[in-house]
Amino acid sequence: MIKVFKLPDLGEGLTESEIVAWLVAPGDEVTLNQHIADVETAKAVVELPSPFAGVVRELHQPAGVVVHVGEPIVSFQIGAADEPTDSSPTTDAPAPAVAAAEQREANLVGYGPAVERGGHPQRRARRGAGDASRPAAPVESSAAAPATALVAPSTAPPTAAVTAAPVEPSAAPSTGDRPRSTPPVRALARDLGIDLTLVTGTGKDGLITRDDVHARVTEAMPTPDLHGAVPPAATAARPATSGDHLSETRSPIKSLRKLTAAAMVQSAFTAPHVTEFLTIDVTPTVELLASLRADRQLADAGIGILAVVAKALCLAVGRTPSVNTRWDEPAGEIVQFHHVNLGVAAATPRGLLVPNIVDAERLDLRGLAAALAELTKSARAGTTTPAALAGGTITITNIGVFGVDAGTPIVNPGEAAILAIGAIRSRPWEYHGQVALRQVLTLSVSFDHRLVDGEQGSRFLADIGTILADPARVLTMI
Repeated sequence: MIKVFKLPDLGEGLTESEIVAWLVAPGDEVTLNQHIADVETAKAVVELPSPFAGVVRELHQPAGVVVHVGEPIVSFQIGAADEPTDSSPTTDAPAPAVAAAEQREANLVGYGPAVERGGHPQRRARRGAGDASRPAAPVESSAAAPATALVAPSTAPPTAAVTAAPVEPSAAPSTGDRPRSTPPVRALARDLGIDLTLVTGTGKDGLITRDDVHARVTEAMPTPDLHGAVPPAATAARPATSGDHLSETRSPIKSLRKLTAAAMVQSAFTAPHVTEFLTIDVTPTVELLASLRADRQLADAGIGILAVVAKALCLAVGRTPSVNTRWDEPAGEIVQFHHVNLGVAAATPRGLLVPNIVDAERLDLRGLAAALAELTKSARAGTTTPAALAGGTITITNIGVFGVDAGTPIVNPGEAAILAIGAIRSRPWEYHGQVALRQVLTLSVSFDHRLVDGEQGSRFLADIGTILADPARVLTMI
């Protein structure tokens, strides 16, 4: 029997994901829950487990292609080869919300369980016996065109269940008179202004390849006249060049960048932003960090300025709760959070991620330092789970690591405030009535003025500054 596995509902409002890499090929035997592919959503890269035990019959999509929920991605041979194809609804369409959540919990390895109050989200152990060294399926090289384009959402009805007849993995099914080509090749043709109906495919069964598109670009370039002029109509058919080099390069708006852009636009044009700045002498905090590093019991804790600022923020939130709220427009309510899920902006090769530390207010400096180290490691390795990216209540961003003194950060949607930490610099500063060289830091906080008044935002920022300028003052605030 042929079982067709379609991209499941990943939740969190995500309707598509990109197949980063296949870890199996047609003919491979897999076990239940074996890691068969890496799938990248707009929020994280997750491991996709096999929902069946059997033999891989067909990969419907090559690596580097964006697939929408409900589209077939792989077929399995279960049992005898002469049994009919199973087209049951369980693999045809996403289940209802509750069933989908149960399916995600059971099947999406690395997706992580729902975050429960009072603890940290735990990374799920990898299930199955997938061999990471197994070669990927033979598809058109994704190294030549890594994820070249997003596929526009389809308005056509869901694809019918496939039959037992094998299909070439790299060949996209033809639709009507549309030339046969893969999504990356179609994206390349769009970028170069090439009409695929004018291209002759040299691939198997007439499949149009990238080389065919590039060859068409060359053919479309007319011979210059005696003065070296090229007709204007021909310039759109080739990439812009400057001498022997391309003057521009186009790349698709990837899922994470698209999600980040949408969130920032929504926040900037929905929430009235106010940004305030505070420059302070943090020499006492710098000296405190030096003493902690010299302490034999804390030397390996990795406590740095970010952990100290994070602790100061949590204490300041307790004194100004309005910065830890959410504006619920549909309900006409202001949601007051009684816990601090501290989001930490992390720059990664994929783009900006904001995973959060659950119940950060309950952690001491050592605990915050450990949580920050694990969060950063996971973000850079691309193993952050979607659960760790959801549920933040307030955010902190350390722009000082880039040598930047201050900025005007945009509040994450669903939150009321974001704190930016600038670079610590040695500057002349007034100290006990004299000018001395001190360690100076600028903090900036942006807040949603619907939720936070100027007085509240100022007090929140001043409290953080007071703690950093004189850590002993914490004793008067708790």
